[in-house]
Amino acid sequence: MKRGKKYLESLKLYDKTQQYSSDEAIDIVLKTAQANFDETIDLAVRLGVDPRHADQQVRGTVVLPHGTGKSVKVLVFAKGEKAKEAEAAGADYVGAEELVAKIQNENWFDYDVVVATPDMMGVVGRLGKILGPKGLMPNPKSGTVTFDLDKAIKEIKAGKIEYRVDKAGIIHVPIGKKSFGKEKLLENLRAVMDAIIKSKPAAAKGQYIKNVVLSSTMGPGVKVNPLKIF
Repeated sequence: MKRGKKYLESLKLYDKTQQYSSDEAIDIVLKTAQANFDETIDLAVRLGVDPRHADQQVRGTVVLPHGTGKSVKVLVFAKGEKAKEAEAAGADYVGAEELVAKIQNENWFDYDVVVATPDMMGVVGRLGKILGPKGLMPNPKSGTVTFDLDKAIKEIKAGKIEYRVDKAGIIHVPIGKKSFGKEKLLENLRAVMDAIIKSKPAAAKGQYIKNVVLSSTMGPGVKVNPLKIF
């Protein structure tokens, strides 16, 4: 793969084989984020779990102290008073069967998170094959199937993210934007790592946190020493 000039220059700023403290790693990532837009800072964590086993799944949510830096559009499936509650809490789209039809007929995806009240899941279930592959299907484990719409929507808008181990045993999540600066990124990083550590399955054996890597949208990966994050 051919790399750009800025990317190759970034590689000269640090030792790619070394593991850095979280403090040092964020300094390096900010230096290597040289694109002319506000790059997202991403975290990748490789876990010592076998995701093929149900008892070794790692999944959860965490509210980033400083948000993600992204404006999140929330779609809510609700009726009656719950629909009014969703609108008051700041949901971008609120509806029921008519929104199901819009998604089915128009391939409509102008939203980032989907929330539903439990009584609406029979209707929303029709969208499983459409929303599922995009990671948008409401799920009780991620707090997106709930009657407490006010809390759910406000947390999502404030920077609540979902983390989930993929088939390769890796969790990928954004921890903010370059413009956040070092301290806010550090706090967001530590909040995510704390949540992942607390989600360790009882069935996981051996070393749980294998590798931690930080990178910007266009920059190279910087290894973080798992023992030097907090």
